[in-house]
Amino acid sequence: VSFRVEPGQRVGIVGATGAGKTTIVSLLLRFYDVQDGRITIDGVDIRNMDLTRLRALFGLVLQDVHLFSGTVAGNIRLGHDAISDEAVRRAVKAVHADVFIDRLPHGLATPVVERGATFSVGQKQLLSFARALAFDARVLILDEATSSVDTETELLIRDALRVVMRGRTTIAIAHRLSTIQGMDRILVLHRGQLRESGTHQELLAKYKQSIDLENPC
Repeated sequence: VSFRVEPGQRVGIVGATGAGKTTIVSLLLRFYDVQDGRITIDGVDIRNMDLTRLRALFGLVLQDVHLFSGTVAGNIRLGHDAISDEAVRRAVKAVHADVFIDRLPHGLATPVVERGATFSVGQKQLLSFARALAFDARVLILDEATSSVDTETELLIRDALRVVMRGRTTIAIAHRLSTIQGMDRILVLHRGQLRESGTHQELLAKYKQSIDLENPC
């Protein structure tokens, strides 16, 4: 697998379960290191970078959002006091999480039970987008971040994604090609290999061509 992501580019990674999509994210964040080859950021091998500094470059939004006991604001700030209350409020408003937070008894100061059991899946996703925006990371990683959301917040989540991705390098992982059709480039993985690369339209054209070749008139 070999590919390059330019600054500000939006890249989608698609493939069946086990194709290697999440493995790429784990390697980027150095949950474990590559055994062969290398990964570089601005030409620097990530194995030569301070681990804390490396991971601070990435904002990670997962399918299963983990919320901690504390307050709504605390779950966005995650203990980083450098993120001001105003920055939290701006992030919440930008991703439309204020739509439901303003209805909570104490707004941003509302207590959160363990795992955020009182919030819907969609509300948790909006909080995770606000978290990513508040930390203002250079690179945004979305790992199946838009699947299994409730209908009530689906449109809000779509718009929130556009806000969070704006001006950032984005790597989005999905099982289905249709969920990342707006990306600048899509990588298709199959059994640990990079099989195809192109825009959504280019990949559809290749697929159609292969079907035509397999079923000649």
